[in-house]
Amino acid sequence: SDLKLFRKKIMDAVDLCIGTVPIYEAGVVTLGKNKEIIDMDPDDIFKAIENQAKEGVDFMTLHCGITKDLVQKLKDAKRMMGIVSRGGTFMASWINHNDMENPLYENYDYLLELSYEYDITLSLGDGLRPGCLADASDIPQIQELVNLGTLVKRAQDANVQVMVEGPGHMPLNQIKANMEIQKTICHGAPFYVLGPLVTDIAPGYDHITGAIGGAIAAASGANFLCYVTPAEHLSLPSLEDVKEGVIASKIAAEAADVAKGLDSAWTRERAMAQARREFDWEAQFNLALDKSKPRKYRDKCELDDNEMCAMCGEYCAVKIAKGDF
Repeated sequence: SDLKLFRKKIMDAVDLCIGTVPIYEAGVVTLGKNKEIIDMDPDDIFKAIENQAKEGVDFMTLHCGITKDLVQKLKDAKRMMGIVSRGGTFMASWINHNDMENPLYENYDYLLELSYEYDITLSLGDGLRPGCLADASDIPQIQELVNLGTLVKRAQDANVQVMVEGPGHMPLNQIKANMEIQKTICHGAPFYVLGPLVTDIAPGYDHITGAIGGAIAAASGANFLCYVTPAEHLSLPSLEDVKEGVIASKIAAEAADVAKGLDSAWTRERAMAQARREFDWEAQFNLALDKSKPRKYRDKCELDDNEMCAMCGEYCAVKIAKGDF
């Protein structure tokens, strides 16, 4: 299939961990049978998981924590945005339509057997993550996290590597507490957060809102930041959108590493300060998270004097005081 070919091309092209969401492929298979997603055959989900595992996928996002009981709680919660996770919607809608338990939850031991056999890391998906600030830290989100905590322990006992996905939209003042709750409930499992986005009114700038939340989350214990592009909520991202999103997320990660006192981060920060003090432009470009953008700004200045930038010109504070302090 095209999906298999796409995965192969990606795995051949990069030497990085590759993650997938198998229920998407199960959904494609279901639609190919002229059936609706809500009529998905659970066997197709497990076939997608096993086939992708055989291909060499490293980690899989699986929405195991959405239970039949939790779907009813979600109805009662009357959220503003309902479910915004695509995989979460597939699973919750399937449960609601068929009045049956989540097959990934019900057959979790079998899933652990597959994961152990093929050395797959489980990324337990937050299918009920908040899709707007108004839904953050509500009962469905926290109840799913409690469910995932139980599943984390079962995975750890089965010697299966496991991490947990976290919230997408969340006010600044709730982020730290959410990180601490996850670490406690989920037995210290790595936390993978989607942003979080700290405001809902900045479409076109969600890479920035995500970086703000990501910095706080990472400084408070999150282990893995999912980048957000400027095109989030609007369109498919371009290559430039992806770059902007990745750089913004790297900025968040660096800010958090500095706050946590990591030697590697402080080494980079001190090296940049030294390069700026010495007007070593090449060193500054090489140390920068984005190595091309600052060079373009510098070239645009067309300055003859290397010991200044166009912002202050001959009134450059560093140049005037050079050697004195």
